[in-house]
Amino acid sequence: MNAIHSKSALLYGQIRRALQSGRYLPGQRIDPAMLAAEFKTSPTPVRFALYRLVGEGQVADHGRSGLHVPLPTEIALRDLYDWMQRLMLMACDLGFAAAGWATGKAEPASADDDLVKHTWQLFDAIARATGHRSLHHAVRQANDRLAPIRRAKQELIDHACEELSELQRHWQERNIPALRGALRDYHERRKERVPCIVARLNESRDRLH
Repeated sequence: MNAIHSKSALLYGQIRRALQSGRYLPGQRIDPAMLAAEFKTSPTPVRFALYRLVGEGQVADHGRSGLHVPLPTEIALRDLYDWMQRLMLMACDLGFAAAGWATGKAEPASADDDLVKHTWQLFDAIARATGHRSLHHAVRQANDRLAPIRRAKQELIDHACEELSELQRHWQERNIPALRGALRDYHERRKERVPCIVARLNESRDRLH
């Protein structure tokens, strides 16, 4: 049993990274048998890993239809953006531990960068720097749930590179009032685009069938 749980923990990390990288689109079915064959293991640790991701909201269990990457409704997506916005503004209001400043100075984002990855890393760094483990955990979970959506709708957000560079600059300069305002604007722009984002996600899902 320990061997199964150890294998499951390894698979959890691999599948989680696959979700973040955009290997699976929102609405796409995840086949445990195919994953078991890919990772040369039995279905049991794969299912343990997948149901851990179900518990975190990164995978949805549709019963007889199987396991899928969540495809949010407009209400659910707006709620998720609002939740992340509240968490990030709470981080700014809580302040940052001295050790949290030692995050290293990142280069501003460029058009060739993986903006989804850099966004995840920036939000994670901001939450981690508060020193509040519960807040960091909540941001990590919301970050993970948003990663496939961020990747699927990148072209719908104008000037995303400049937007992320602004956030990075405020964070590097420790300009917390400016960072707070930029984080609020970042999420408000996405909430305004929710109908377009959900429509695009549904179009992508339909092309899979």
